[in-house]
Amino acid sequence: MPIKPEDLTALMQEVEQEDPIDFADLPFPEDELRQLVAIQLCEMAASMDSFSTEDKLMTLLAVSAKLVLENMVLHIQLLRRDGLPVGNDVEALLQRLKKGENDEGQ
Repeated sequence: MPIKPEDLTALMQEVEQEDPIDFADLPFPEDELRQLVAIQLCEMAASMDSFSTEDKLMTLLAVSAKLVLENMVLHIQLLRRDGLPVGNDVEALLQRLKKGENDEGQ
C-alpha cells in the first residue's frame, strides 16, 4: 500500500520537530509547501512501481543526496552573502574539497 501525501506530510512535520525548517518570510503557507512536496514525492514513488526494490532505493537515495547537497550549497551561499561564518564542520569540508582540487592539479 503506497504512502498517501497526507501521511507523508504528517511524517515531515514529525521530523521537523527535531530539525525545524526556517521558512523565514516566504510568501507561501508552510502547510501548502509541505503538501506540494509530499504530493510530488508520492507521485514519483508511484511512478517507480515497476522498479526493483534495489532500484527504488538507489533512486530515492540519489534524490535525497541531491537535495541535501543543494540545501548545503544554498545554506553556504546565504552565510557567505551575509558575511557569517560557515561553522567548523562546513569549513573543514570546504578545506577538504579545496585540498582535493589541489591534489588533482598536481
